[in-house]
Amino acid sequence: MAEQAITQGAIETIFSDPERARSQFPVPVLQCLQIKTLDSKGGGAPERYRIVLSDIRNYVQCMLATQANHVVHEGKLKRGGIVRMKQYQAQALKGKNVLIVLEIEAIESLGAPDKIGNPVGLEGGAKLEEPQPAAAGATGFYGAPKSEPTQESKSQAQRQLASRPNSNTRTSGGVSSTIYPIEALSPYAHKWTIKARVTHKSDIKTWHKNNGEGKLFSVNLLDESSEIKATMFNDQVDQFYDVLQEGQVYYISAPCRVQLAKKQFSNLPNDYELTFERDTVVEKAEDQSSVPQVRFNFCNIQELQNVEKDATVDVLGVLKTVHEVSSITSKSTQKPYDKRELELVDQTGFSVRVTVWGKTATEFLGKPEEVIAFKGTRVSDFNGRSLSLLSSGTMAIDPDIPEAHALKGWFDSTGRHNEFATHSNMSSVGVASGRTNEILMIQQVKEKDVGFDKPEYFSVQATIVHVKQENFCYPACRSEGCNKKVIDLGDGTWRCEKCDVTHDRPEYRYILNFNCSDHTGQIWLSCFDDQGKKLLGASADELMEWKQIKESADASDEAKKEAEVRFAAAFDGANCRKMTFRARAKMDTYGEQQRVRYQLMEATPLDYKTEGNRLAELIRQMSV
Repeated sequence: MAEQAITQGAIETIFSDPERARSQFPVPVLQCLQIKTLDSKGGGAPERYRIVLSDIRNYVQCMLATQANHVVHEGKLKRGGIVRMKQYQAQALKGKNVLIVLEIEAIESLGAPDKIGNPVGLEGGAKLEEPQPAAAGATGFYGAPKSEPTQESKSQAQRQLASRPNSNTRTSGGVSSTIYPIEALSPYAHKWTIKARVTHKSDIKTWHKNNGEGKLFSVNLLDESSEIKATMFNDQVDQFYDVLQEGQVYYISAPCRVQLAKKQFSNLPNDYELTFERDTVVEKAEDQSSVPQVRFNFCNIQELQNVEKDATVDVLGVLKTVHEVSSITSKSTQKPYDKRELELVDQTGFSVRVTVWGKTATEFLGKPEEVIAFKGTRVSDFNGRSLSLLSSGTMAIDPDIPEAHALKGWFDSTGRHNEFATHSNMSSVGVASGRTNEILMIQQVKEKDVGFDKPEYFSVQATIVHVKQENFCYPACRSEGCNKKVIDLGDGTWRCEKCDVTHDRPEYRYILNFNCSDHTGQIWLSCFDDQGKKLLGASADELMEWKQIKESADASDEAKKEAEVRFAAAFDGANCRKMTFRARAKMDTYGEQQRVRYQLMEATPLDYKTEGNRLAELIRQMSV
């Protein structure tokens, strides 16, 4: 029965004759042969799935759009299952046919039989289970050998194909263009049009360098599938700044460069970003309602403890406290900046401080007990966990979304009278990780596979036995809030690529690795600058100065000896110290090998009175 339901010949027709496919096979029925989870790039990015679909005659590689992920999460899409492909985008990338599946429905009544027939790939006709031997050259997806595309396939690569033409195509000047979902954009797609809303528009920024000057501005673009950042430079600033208005919907058509995103400058979970060119076409859309206003990916306040420092998150909370505007002066630019601190709470029982800047701070109109949604906040480990609204971030007071209504209902009914915990007073093992306050032994950390499945926090009481002196620090940028590594230009200056500035000297920061042990085993921990100062009793700048003096050919013997003694004393002084170490365990990949890495979050000296009472309580509980 399943075989009779499959639309044989549909896949070849979709790529060779899209008009016929749309009329003859509007909703093709196919068999799912394989499902594979792709590695997610970056925190906050949704899972991606690659699937293989067959019509018995042919098979094709497909990317499942994130909006269709639910069929996998719900267990409906299975290997061998029969599906209806209700909406899709057909592309030819690097001579290879690919389908972007936007909407798919599993026909569960037909079950999940074994592979039906012996389908072959469209490229080269290789069978799915019969890959060519390695001697024949590199192979394509699922054993299909790569070959030079024919003239016919090159022509196909230039066509942009889509299902549902009535809703996904537009006509301008007599030329029909496929409306691409933002999620389908890649450097290999050259002719496309997206329909997107401008959710954020930056001010014009200028720069001055030795080799010239320039200006830029950027916008965030949103459609139903995803978001993407677009940047305009110099002449394109004059061309597009007044055209693109925040909140409006536009058709944007190539030529427009698609490139890898610079994550340090973007708060969007997209691996790519756009750069507008002279011939990029921008037209305001008549239908402004078909594109969503905003897209949130909320992280609740309790879960912030498990979020990486400097990661970008969206957060929703009830405004508990509004502090007055204050001003700080940047150490690097000496410019004053206005800021305002807000306290948010949610139904997890936690609160967090959010800092807003500039006009957002001075013109803030929110009142306590209102619900606020923040999009694009950076996570800091100050006071445990705190948030800072990025310049590209946005804020909405009492947004009309289901999550906000639910949160407001909870607060009005019970939350108003609750007490809230902060991340700064969390125990040494992180309440958010689900663990208790117990001190673990090193052997327990390893036996319980702490951090194997997800980042987890734990505490051990151990003695430092060795601190590595090799590569104990790195040269960092001196700009406020930037700890990125700087590059020695060889002329006495150091350059930071992130801040696009040069310094006459770096600020050295610790990146220490040390071994500690208890009576059950030993473990390697890594730590950064704040904890490194605690362990060694001196700054990394001081240690680097002593290291340079003792290795200098120009220094006197007396100066070298003194520097060597101080340098060695700092490391020796850390040895044999017994402390309580709060650490985070997280799976890390180095090369092709995976291992759990342990990072020190806080080191505290033992309080012998408290520890004595704790041991006495343990003895009492054991009835010894």
